[in-house]
Amino acid sequence: MRYITDFADQAVVLPVVLAIGLTLLFQGWRRGAAVWGATIIATFATMLLLKLLFIPCGVEEFHTPSGHVAAATVVTGGLAAMLRRRRGIVLPAAIVAAFVIGVSRLVLGMHTWPEVVMGAMVGVVGAIALERLAGPPPPKVEASKVLLVALGVAVVFHGLHLPAEAEIRSTAWRLAWLFDMCRGGQVRL
Repeated sequence: MRYITDFADQAVVLPVVLAIGLTLLFQGWRRGAAVWGATIIATFATMLLLKLLFIPCGVEEFHTPSGHVAAATVVTGGLAAMLRRRRGIVLPAAIVAAFVIGVSRLVLGMHTWPEVVMGAMVGVVGAIALERLAGPPPPKVEASKVLLVALGVAVVFHGLHLPAEAEIRSTAWRLAWLFDMCRGGQVRL
């Protein structure tokens, strides 16, 4: 399961996202590259905000939504959106990625079901936004090249890890203390 979940680590996902964006740009699809970058950044920012809120203020079985699941879902579903030649492929691709990475996170004991589902929901919204905002890919975009670049980068970076979660956790607790946000698991705004 560790092998599977490592494909959604930030050390893998971030270079893959950059490689896909650059490949779309080099193939002449500026709008697609811009929407790709903006939507991925928005999805990751949403997850960061949720983590900063829920880590110190979580309740019962919900402490930190799964960033691995959100990342895998938006990147896989988003890639399907950028390369689709027919409608109806984005949501199934996103859901399969969410399921595979979500199960790996559960088996490894890294997250609970509600945390996995929250990550999946954020990732699916990102993938659907990508599909709607980018529109269909122009004929000049060679899907096989984009896919090969993404897979190649994922293989090269697989197994590397970034300590992002530890930094996010530490920052969340410092912010909660600084702003006196939570009391006994309850959010105070």
